[in-house]
Amino acid sequence: MPLIRPSPLPALTEADEAALTDLYIRGTPANTLRAYERDLVYITAWKRMSLGAAPAWPEAEPVALRFILDHARDLTDADPQDPARITAEGLIAAGLRKSLACPAPATLDRRIASWRAFHAMKDLASPFEAPLVRQARAKARRAAARPPAPKSGHPVTRDVLEALLVACGPSLRGTRDRAILALGWASGGRRRSEIVSLRREDVGLEEFEARGLIRLSLLETKTTRAGQTPRLVLKGRAARLVVAWIDAGGIDGGPLFRAISKADRVLDRGLSPDAVYQILRRRLVAAGLPADYATPHGLRSGFLTQAALDGAPIQAAMRLSLHRSMAQAQRYYDDVEVAENPATGLLD
Repeated sequence: MPLIRPSPLPALTEADEAALTDLYIRGTPANTLRAYERDLVYITAWKRMSLGAAPAWPEAEPVALRFILDHARDLTDADPQDPARITAEGLIAAGLRKSLACPAPATLDRRIASWRAFHAMKDLASPFEAPLVRQARAKARRAAARPPAPKSGHPVTRDVLEALLVACGPSLRGTRDRAILALGWASGGRRRSEIVSLRREDVGLEEFEARGLIRLSLLETKTTRAGQTPRLVLKGRAARLVVAWIDAGGIDGGPLFRAISKADRVLDRGLSPDAVYQILRRRLVAAGLPADYATPHGLRSGFLTQAALDGAPIQAAMRLSLHRSMAQAQRYYDDVEVAENPATGLLD
């Protein structure tokens, strides 16, 4: 993968360079690699449209400053001949930008972080460390500050999940989708990348017959490093739905959740994160809800919201959700209508 290949070092042989490139790839989470790819495409397109050149290594400070200024204001009402607006319209036409509105500060931060990472991988100084550029970035972040938007339109609480499970139907595809939704919700609100990364070898069935539970071994998550993720427990109906899929799909190794052909045959190919998004949309419609009622993050927010509604201690919910910050998890508890808070009925 060229974008994360470190710059050639004279002291290294070709074999050493190849080994180092492979190490960079294997040592970088898959989600980060995908983000790097998207950001490099965007940065390259922006510079070609804005300055008529390809990215330089190291990049010049004026280019870094221009990138920040171009993304620090709403261009909707800008002069049609404004260079920043012309570039933005080109990016929109290329499908790389959604609108002329000022991008979210988090989006700008991520693209700058990727650009800095590309410099680090090549052992080069980043222009974003220059005092003027750092100051401009801080001012841009503050100027564009906005309340955080929810990652899902609605949380998938228990009642919504029940409707989705019923909507899956009795087919092999339905058996798979029920297992995906149940596991994604009941194991703590797993991210879609975590769901599709699971392999059959990560599912421990040793205690299923005796205790009705299975143990899940995730290699890593957004908040835990490889090899440091605690094993998670799935029990009861959620565990039974996962085992039903394993049996029905004949999954004896490899990806746990797989594509299914039009002939209703389970394929060897695992699902992509986007497949989870599409599955959720189809099941929402089948359950009589709008396709955009929730996103896959709704499984995560719904798990924590339901935990709050049921009066589960936040520490217990975090043990499964693997939130690193209690303040972040607390937001879902705070979103529960105060009248629904179990603590309001302690006298009764």
